Order: sequence, then structure tokens, then C-alpha cells
Amino acid sequence: MKLACNLKGPGAVALGLAVLMPLGTGVAAQDQLNGMVYYTTDQSFDDVTFGLENAIIEEGLVIDHVSHTGEMLERTRADVGSEVVIFEAADIFSFCSAQLSREVMEADWTNVVYCPYHIFVLTRPETPGETLIGYRSFPEGEMKKVEAMLDRISRAALGME
Repeated sequence: MKLACNLKGPGAVALGLAVLMPLGTGVAAQDQLNGMVYYTTDQSFDDVTFGLENAIIEEGLVIDHVSHTGEMLERTRADVGSEVVIFEAADIFSFCSAQLSREVMEADWTNVVYCPYHIFVLTRPETPGETLIGYRSFPEGEMKKVEAMLDRISRAALGME
């Protein structure tokens, strides 16, 4: 899926680094890259995915699907003639908010293209002990409400809310 794959590529430039925030024994940092917003932590992949599942449920939302993108890429790596390990683990959680989706689509029906919403969790072989959680950035306007929800959920998954 494109969200996670945008982490790597020629010319990838960090657009901004926010304030580092203490998080238990680890540190979470917010950053933006290639149209994504993500947090970095030293929490394990399993701990972050568990936190994300709980944060989505605590928002009153239902997880529609979990895409195991990292497993798929690893499983098919040899089949496509690659030796590159992109992720140690990478899952993308898809879900929707009926209330928020209705609100943003009543404002502009073309916002349907953004639904369902996704939050990814991944680890990279180049950065052992580091887990990323994040989501795509949305255009100005009504979709910033969705972005705020995704940020709140991502931060809650890390214990920052």
C-alpha cells in the first residue's frame, strides 16, 4: 500500500520535526514525510498495534480491515526477484467514522475518495528498536477534521493522550 511505501524513495525530505515528547522509557517524535504524518517510538511493534486497536475501539469505531503489508511484501520478495527487505513488520488498519465521514462528505461529496481512513504501524530493518505509527496528511478544509481524529488515535495508541 502506498502509505507505507512512501517512507522510502529518492529525494524523500523531512518537512518538519516537532517537539520530542517523553513516553514512558521511550521517546515519541512527530515528523512529516511525503504527505504522511508519523510518530516514532521505541515501543515494540506488537505493543503499538495493540495500543492502536484499543485506541480505535475507544473512539467508538470498528476496524474494517488490517492489511498485513509487511508480510505480503516479504512473502512475495523472491517471487518478484528482489533481495530487499523493506519492513520487519508493517500493518495498515482501515476503519471509518460514520459521523465524521457524513460531515466531511456533506461538505464536499468528493471527500469519499479518502474513506476508509488508515493508520499504519511499521518497523524498518535499518532502525531496529524503532516503531513508526502514522497516517496520510489531508488537504486543507473539512478533511483536517479527519486528520485530527487520526492524530488523536495515533497518539492514544502510544499512550500520549
